[in-house]
Amino acid sequence: MEQEQHVQDTLVGAESTDRRLLLYAYLQPREHHRTYLTTMRLFASTLLADLSAGEVAAKLAAAEREGLIDPGESRIETVIARLKQLVEWGNLVPGRREVIAASIAEFQHGSVRYQVSKLAVRVQRDVDELLRVPEGAREVSRELLPAIERGLGALGKSLSDAVFTEGGPGAKRAREALAEQVTTLFLQHAELAVTVRDFYAYLGQIVTRHHLAPDEISGFRNLLVEYIQMVVEDVLRHTPAIAESLGQLARGRSELLRLLGPTNALGSEDLPIERSRGRTVADWQDLTDWFVDRPGRPSQVTALREATGRAIGSLLASVKRATSGGGLLPGRRAELLKLAGWFDGATPDQAHSLYAAAFGLYSARNLLPSPEHDGDDEHTPWRDGPLLDVTVSVRSRGDRGARGRTSRIVDDPITEQALLADARAVDKKRSEAVTELVEAAPTIEESRLSHGALDVFCELLTMAMAQRERAEDTGSAADPVRGLKLTVTPEEGRTTTIKTAGGTLTLHNASVALEAGS
Repeated sequence: MEQEQHVQDTLVGAESTDRRLLLYAYLQPREHHRTYLTTMRLFASTLLADLSAGEVAAKLAAAEREGLIDPGESRIETVIARLKQLVEWGNLVPGRREVIAASIAEFQHGSVRYQVSKLAVRVQRDVDELLRVPEGAREVSRELLPAIERGLGALGKSLSDAVFTEGGPGAKRAREALAEQVTTLFLQHAELAVTVRDFYAYLGQIVTRHHLAPDEISGFRNLLVEYIQMVVEDVLRHTPAIAESLGQLARGRSELLRLLGPTNALGSEDLPIERSRGRTVADWQDLTDWFVDRPGRPSQVTALREATGRAIGSLLASVKRATSGGGLLPGRRAELLKLAGWFDGATPDQAHSLYAAAFGLYSARNLLPSPEHDGDDEHTPWRDGPLLDVTVSVRSRGDRGARGRTSRIVDDPITEQALLADARAVDKKRSEAVTELVEAAPTIEESRLSHGALDVFCELLTMAMAQRERAEDTGSAADPVRGLKLTVTPEEGRTTTIKTAGGTLTLHNASVALEAGS
């Protein structure tokens, strides 16, 4: 029954995900997408927007006159069809209102009202923000790091004041001050994390470019050597104090979450509320993981330091290619760009002559060998056809010599069967080890484990220990295929001894329990 319930919950979750992804359907660059985008902006630009099809058509008429949407899109019949489609996707919610109308058509157009859904507002807000983002790098909000450090330091005192005054005359004010500091802290961290992520995303698309002009190399050198070094130094300077404050707050986290309890006036069991950041254990765990390393889970600070090292290495490689006398660079990038400019400003006859002079192909029009199979795109203009990837040898040396084709993959049934046999042997060995652990679970300290069973036991024990945030927490891990679950529980004075074929494993101040899956 538990397995059937799990499968049912998984299907329900997948259905909910598919339904939510339909909210983005109106953004696809298809026919009428400008009309959908303008319509959603009308609903998302006003609080508690409640519009009829006639009101939407009147507002779209102004957009049509300005050329923002295609001609004819503001007709009432077209608007009704677009609104119904948005309702089907889940962006709008239909409703009704009593109206005084002079005709049946006017009643139909005015009585049906449309409101925007909560998730659709968030989608449209993110879309408008994305369209306003420039293509260049985003400045990292470094000034938030000392603010986060001070906020965590003050949060401990506010928590103590809130606990001390609980039930007294100043309890309400103390809890409000505590909530204010927690909300401010997580807003600051969210802004910092977003700016860091956006900046390094831009950096990633730059350092992967094979060709960089001399002025670009100079600009990116300043960007990496000066700005990134300044960012990393600020992060590393403030991280130890932030990590220490997070460790101190972890001991009083349960009291903190209790004082920031949910608002009883909002939500229900069927429709839970979306709480502000910092009100759940997961929020605090995410904040801690950003600054503090865990076993097997490096922090974002560590990832930032490693990404900076890779970026500087890529830049140095580009500088070396650009300044070396041989190799792929100096390349033909400038010449190819100049040639492309000539083609762009040439007439058709001049373009044919220019092409013949540049590439030495006079009467030929087919630039590639014949395809392996016939295509049906003879009516597709070349400018709309598939793009051709220019090889490194052509764009760097102008060398069009053939380098040979990739050899075909030969079907090797003997190797395939050998690999399958090895996989079956490994799976059988794992299954026998799990079966041995299941049989020894009730008397794990009295049994003697084989080498295979010890490997599985140590693997689950390592994952269970890594799940713990503090030494006094309980950790658990399970085999996702066979369902064996191991739970390690701290127990002062308890010594757990596991006898194995290779020796004895001793765990101090901890007890271990094994459970077989259903």
